Amino acid sequence: MSTCLGLDIGSSSVIAGILRGTRVLAEAPRVFFKSKHVGPSVEVDPEELLAAVAKAIAGLGGKAREVDHIALAAMCPAWVAMDRNGKALTPIVTHQDRRSVEEARAIEGRIGKERHLALCGCRPFPGGISSTTWAWYKAHRPGALRGADLVGHLPTFLHRQMTGARVVDPSHASFTGLFHTLDAQGWSEELCENIGVSPALLPEVHEADVVGGTLTPAAARRFGLREGTPMLVGLMDGSAGMLLAGAKVGQLFNVVGSTDVLALCTDRPRPHERLLTRALGVQGKWLQVSTLAAMASSIYWARAQFFPEMPIEAFQKEFRRLSRQGRRPGNTVRFEPYMAGERTSLEQRQGAFVGLTLATTREDLLSAIIEGLTQASADRLPLLQSTGTRLRRDVAVSGGSDRLDVLMHRDWPGAWRYRSVVDATMRGLGLLKPRSR
Repeated sequence: MSTCLGLDIGSSSVIAGILRGTRVLAEAPRVFFKSKHVGPSVEVDPEELLAAVAKAIAGLGGKAREVDHIALAAMCPAWVAMDRNGKALTPIVTHQDRRSVEEARAIEGRIGKERHLALCGCRPFPGGISSTTWAWYKAHRPGALRGADLVGHLPTFLHRQMTGARVVDPSHASFTGLFHTLDAQGWSEELCENIGVSPALLPEVHEADVVGGTLTPAAARRFGLREGTPMLVGLMDGSAGMLLAGAKVGQLFNVVGSTDVLALCTDRPRPHERLLTRALGVQGKWLQVSTLAAMASSIYWARAQFFPEMPIEAFQKEFRRLSRQGRRPGNTVRFEPYMAGERTSLEQRQGAFVGLTLATTREDLLSAIIEGLTQASADRLPLLQSTGTRLRRDVAVSGGSDRLDVLMHRDWPGAWRYRSVVDATMRGLGLLKPRSR
């Protein structure tokens, strides 16, 4: 069986591993890179990210030169414009960026909400659908786009740097806001015209398991790899995890972490304005996704703000006690769980406590956060059921440190079976079998 160099690029770090099928033979230490936060903008320096990729690969030693192919999974969107040589002309603008609210309103105002949903599968959520970022640059930083020869997401940038290819898979194409997501029939001239860009600037779309290109001599030297190594087009990190979960129609895959992501696999996507709808990237399937943008991170915030003197073990004990107890008797506080906004809203919602009194304690606040998050987790099920795909009762779960997965499923109605999938993104990459264009 062939071996694969897997690259898992998240919002803050890169993990490199060597796989044989879904078995991880070796994994390098996680390499972190920084995101620059200025107001609503969130950017990553392209050279810093490339350096992190090189360092992660170097952590595998000489073994990385011996792999048969390379596969990558990456955060999305991570938008960037490139010149004719593949050099970045802009920072990498991540999915956390929310500067393009006015552009999002304008995009939807020109084309109409229902029409945009019918073409793209999603509303033009600021930063989360990267057409809004492109429109923002056209309006506010047009000079940065002079000389642009290719515009796309992070995998397209990595391919341009490593193989010279101009490629992207359907999962990433879906979140550009310029792709015929619901039938995967290529770039939409109507959506491109709506923001005033040429489809010629966009990459070729191929399924994730297609060989996008082979490693150039310069890239082989820079990344410590073998010249000519085939590199697959790649896909979104959540898609790789769904592949490991089985990717059956009706399968639920729940990533429980700082952000809580619940994805449903379907072969008949039905757009909903409160869901993210995108291609899986392979197999002619789609994912419909509901996200709690700040789940564990809301709990970490509560500890830092309300329990700073409490040792972590004591805080975890108190947290578990409140989780078992449910809403505290007499507690009037309600928590709005939008500390990191909402990925399915043009206008960004904010977290809030409601019902505070002079009798409110910090335990009341933490209890309200717990109840708000668990209720929000359960509220997603009717929303996913409304798409018409029958939900399987088998739920694949990734993450869940401190057993937060148990808490997040506490109020789900009905009977469910939960199974843990470990290293879901990395191991999912091992299921991609290289094929030619």
